[in-house]
Amino acid sequence: MHPPSRPLSRRAVLRAGGAAVVGGLLAVGVASCGSEFAGLPRLRIGAGGSQGVYYALGNALADAWLPSLDLAERPEVRITAGSVENVALLAKGQADVVFSAADVAEATLASAPPAGRAPRALARIYDDALQVVVFADSPITQLADLRGRRVSIGATDSGVIVMANRVMAAAGLSADKDLTASTLGIDDSLAALRDGRIDAFFWSGGLPTGGVTELAGNRPIRLLDLNPLIPTLRREYPVYNVGTIPAGTYRDAPPVTTLLVRNFLLVPESMADETAEALVSALFGASEQLARANSAGRAIDTRSAIGTQPIPLHPGAERYYRSVKVYD
Repeated sequence: MHPPSRPLSRRAVLRAGGAAVVGGLLAVGVASCGSEFAGLPRLRIGAGGSQGVYYALGNALADAWLPSLDLAERPEVRITAGSVENVALLAKGQADVVFSAADVAEATLASAPPAGRAPRALARIYDDALQVVVFADSPITQLADLRGRRVSIGATDSGVIVMANRVMAAAGLSADKDLTASTLGIDDSLAALRDGRIDAFFWSGGLPTGGVTELAGNRPIRLLDLNPLIPTLRREYPVYNVGTIPAGTYRDAPPVTTLLVRNFLLVPESMADETAEALVSALFGASEQLARANSAGRAIDTRSAIGTQPIPLHPGAERYYRSVKVYD
């Protein structure tokens, strides 16, 4: 922990953030101008599929950060495959703020990313629930029934595929040997199930996920219950928590037990403290916009936001939480 520091005013934070340029974000000299962030490169946010929660919240943040940080341009919200692609973009300096699930971020931190590009957290934002989606009239009632079926296990560079492979292994299934597997993102998975090209798909997302809600509105769906596998999975992967997807989340779908994984907003460790502090301050200033964008946004609060283990908080983010007295 860094010792508490005197909180900066919003304008002082923004001025300092504009002067202290870093890595991929703010990696050029700042033009002399009236706007604190004017002249900086366009902020790049690594989100996810267009039907997912990352993308909805990423656009809400872009809309909020533009005026509150006095940016020269609205941040670019990139459609990506998800967590794996996002942390890779961060490590390459091709994204400045990214969404990532905790399991993927943990693996990235352990892989010795390039100097200055190791992930640091701005906040824990909400928890994803693993969802294995089938139509309500499907004969698939448990994970073992996926054997021999056509299943999307998530896009190649997504966090979904990480969880899917771990869950299938716990059930004694291999994507290569036991399934007709495809690696589709959420948008393509929804379309493929709707059109009868697959029998089920894995998805890890906030509740409810808009695309799944839309699918359930056209034809009833069910989610597979993972309760029999939970002890094995929790023993091997303590980064996951256990939770319930309540009845009614997707119309008439009954409740199921599943895995939960925390989601973080990440930046490179080289980001200036003042810049990180400004981004976090503006994040919490946008709470209403985030809640309107997706119900997962209601979970974002300062108390839970500091729970980013095993990823360290960025020192600038930590300074913000001290300033609002989250730390004793």
